[in-house]
Amino acid sequence: MSKYSEINLGEISTYSIKDRNSKVATNAFAKAGKVDTSAFLNCLPDILAAADLKELITACKAAKAKDKPIIIGMGGHVVKCGLAPLIIELMEAGYVKAIVVNGSVAIHDYEIAYFGNTSEDVSIALADGSFGMAEETSFGINKAISYGSANGLGLGEALGEALLFDAPNADKSILANAARLNIPLCVQVALGTDIIHQSKHADGKAIGDCSLRDFRIFCLQVANLNDGGVFLNFGSAVIIPEVFLKALTVARNIKGCVKDFTTAVFDMNMHYRAKVNVVQRPVETGGKGYYFIGHHEIMIPLLIKSLL
Repeated sequence: MSKYSEINLGEISTYSIKDRNSKVATNAFAKAGKVDTSAFLNCLPDILAAADLKELITACKAAKAKDKPIIIGMGGHVVKCGLAPLIIELMEAGYVKAIVVNGSVAIHDYEIAYFGNTSEDVSIALADGSFGMAEETSFGINKAISYGSANGLGLGEALGEALLFDAPNADKSILANAARLNIPLCVQVALGTDIIHQSKHADGKAIGDCSLRDFRIFCLQVANLNDGGVFLNFGSAVIIPEVFLKALTVARNIKGCVKDFTTAVFDMNMHYRAKVNVVQRPVETGGKGYYFIGHHEIMIPLLIKSLL
């Protein structure tokens, strides 16, 4: 028993998500479908980032041809930018072997799948202590996690199966479609960073159990990057770069040689951890890393449509 006092989360006041003003809805999402980007790519100069983008596209296509994994890492802003339909399109085309995300991705994806909208106004809600207090989100996600822990599932697997079972917008859910396509989707949680932790429904043992299981699943996927795989980090500045570095060292420690693969970061700014932990250190023994700076809602569709 700790000698320190705790706040009682049972005293939290919640509200229905149906009463919340959300900034993102499915009617604004990207549209799947064929787009011919070849002419645009051909007009780009073979200089600097343009040359890098062409090289990355070639590396991704080569990985798919060799049946080597392309692993996607994501931060929550990717979902909030309405890019789930394009990520799902890439999954359905056989380009994605595994996905690793932080906790915010799971929350935004869950809200989109069940309620068709996500992303509250943090500044307004923080001022009165209502930020993240949507009852349905916290209850539903934590319930799925507790079920997952009791049944030996990873966190992403447990949420994906729950969404696939009865979410009205499951077709727009990355988690649900990963479950449908049998693609491992690993949710790497930092306790205290997500709104579902500020709830009486949160079970730290279950969250830790499922997320650590996801880490072990992710480590095995990273081991398969050797000799031609690709790791893409879309918009995670801290959690995914840190998790990727640890997963890579575990893979090398247990499986041996994991080198000669490609990494790339797509983000709106240059971040230290993403640059060092994804683009630089992992490929020092062989391979190449790239860093592309630009708005997610432009750069990520450009990459995906160029591959498809």
